[in-house]
Amino acid sequence: MTGALHEDAPAKLNLCLFLGPRRERDGRHELVTVFQPLTLADRVSLEPAPLGARGDDVSCPGVPGPPEENLAARALRMFRDRTNWLGPPVRLHIDKRIPVAAGMAGGSADAGAALRLAARTAGSGDDALLRAIAAELGADVPAQVRPARYLATGAGEELRALDGPRPRYAALVLPVAHALSTADVYRRADDMALARDAADLRERLGAVVAHGADLPDDLVVNDLEPAARALCPAIDEALAAVRAAGADCALVCGSGPTVVGLFRRVDAARAAVVALAGRTPRPILAEPRGPHAAEAAA
Repeated sequence: MTGALHEDAPAKLNLCLFLGPRRERDGRHELVTVFQPLTLADRVSLEPAPLGARGDDVSCPGVPGPPEENLAARALRMFRDRTNWLGPPVRLHIDKRIPVAAGMAGGSADAGAALRLAARTAGSGDDALLRAIAAELGADVPAQVRPARYLATGAGEELRALDGPRPRYAALVLPVAHALSTADVYRRADDMALARDAADLRERLGAVVAHGADLPDDLVVNDLEPAARALCPAIDEALAAVRAAGADCALVCGSGPTVVGLFRRVDAARAAVVALAGRTPRPILAEPRGPHAAEAAA
């Protein structure tokens, strides 16, 4: 590698998220969810580290915590360990555009991009190995190794690509000025007994499979939303604002607290962004990405 390599790391929208019972083997919940990558994306770059560097360097301005604890940094370390890649030190830089701790899998997207970049640099084409590493990093990471529209089951690690044309809607992403821990949201969901039983979850799965990526409004549901709202009451106001701006559907992204409004007409979404432009954090207009959401850009 003589120059920098770049990858987009697309945000993930859960078009639906149905919460099932906890698994005995690992305590994680069974899920039925559709992952849709968006045009909203971080930009991840990999280049040779400065001469004399003793190890890899990761920078991610705007994200709290030590850089070495960043999920992308962990992905890079695990790739070296699992592949015995002894290439010279590299510098990984993340240009954050996805809201942080927002339920849009920004950290997972960065980790997936870091794995793709490391594989390109090392000359590895083993996607199965990348997904195995991703599964150890977190439930959302396997889908981010090769971002696409997926039906995810299990605890999110069992992926089935959903083919077909790009969905026709625009997404108004409305960040909320709070952070939520995914673990905290799941704990509150357990306290509120939000999980469906196995039969109900199978029924939801059948309905989603029947419709593919073109879900009717009654399937655009996030079972974690009541738990997120209980932990972060500001979500209620954000949902109301998106609905008042004309969204055809409004829901919490993943474990929250970001809210998204889906608009069947792009011009209506643009008008809503203008109407909500005075908010802090500012609204973001995004669209679904096509089937090759993370094609490499040299």
